[in-house]
Amino acid sequence: MLTASLRSSGSFSNTTLLGGAVTLSYIACSAQISRASVAGLTTAAEQWGRSSLRVRPGSRHWRRNGRARRVVTALAEAAATACNRTAGHQLASMTTTPTRMPALFIGHGSPTNANERNRHTLAWQEAGRHLPRPRAILAISAHWYRSGIAVTAMPAPRTTHDFNGFPPALYEIQYRAPGDPGLAAQVAALLAPSQVRLDQDWGLDHGSWSVLAHLFPDADVPVVQLSLDARLAAPDHYSLARRLAPLRDEGVLILGSGNLVHNLRTLRWAQDAAPYDWAVRFNDWARRCLLSGDHESLADPFRFGEDARLAIPTPEHYLPLLYTIAQQHQTDAVSLLTDGIVLGSIGMLAFAVGSA
Repeated sequence: MLTASLRSSGSFSNTTLLGGAVTLSYIACSAQISRASVAGLTTAAEQWGRSSLRVRPGSRHWRRNGRARRVVTALAEAAATACNRTAGHQLASMTTTPTRMPALFIGHGSPTNANERNRHTLAWQEAGRHLPRPRAILAISAHWYRSGIAVTAMPAPRTTHDFNGFPPALYEIQYRAPGDPGLAAQVAALLAPSQVRLDQDWGLDHGSWSVLAHLFPDADVPVVQLSLDARLAAPDHYSLARRLAPLRDEGVLILGSGNLVHNLRTLRWAQDAAPYDWAVRFNDWARRCLLSGDHESLADPFRFGEDARLAIPTPEHYLPLLYTIAQQHQTDAVSLLTDGIVLGSIGMLAFAVGSA
């Protein structure tokens, strides 16, 4: 059906068209699209059209470029038709609803935690044993902080060793979880009208795989990673993250990975180093806000003054926390998984929203 629709739209042999066709046909045929909609697939096609065909739906170039318009429409329609054919009546009448997944925030600390056993990594492992099995994971890592929003959309994301100067054994770790291009397209649709690039290169960085290696050591759950847009302020990240809330009811585990306190300039290198007073005060303040559901304060942490500025000298390790708390429903409790400050100024707080 997809091939026929493309043929009727014209002759297209460029690789960007092939990439779009592969992505959308994967969406259509995947077993993970039982809740996908024609509208969502159309949005994904338009997002792809903007980035690959260099046309924006509704623009003057879009109106004049009938060829681009036909191919984007054909891709969306073909994917939707195949989706209906594959899923049958499940799209219209589903008799079962997936378990609402919890959302997690993990203070990941050093990359060496990937293959270490300490009280924090043991707590991650314990949480993983009690989690309901997700159909997929959406990870938001501190280490993909860039201008603009992107989501990994490849079927097999690579393991990115985005650090230097660590023991050779760390560079040998491969976390070979599958990707989920269908979920990537769904994320892009949920975040509309914000433009989301379907990324084919980044893979999974250590903010994701160093934690997932403990939560899901078999690497048998599909993982998609969402970038942090460096142009946005913290309250804007919180608002953006709220749009992802429907995913929890579709079996998707949302995982934020960063550190509540993260100041590399003030590290104390002794393993038993005492934490700074300002780090303890900020950690305690944020934990109280978390347990009381005070999202407004957490979305604007610098209201806590100088302690916040020392704890968050740069925002990327703090922001994933906002993507986790943004998923909280009124009935969701917050469960602390582990806490503590290592090396003087690295906060290891980890928690679950909902059951874990």
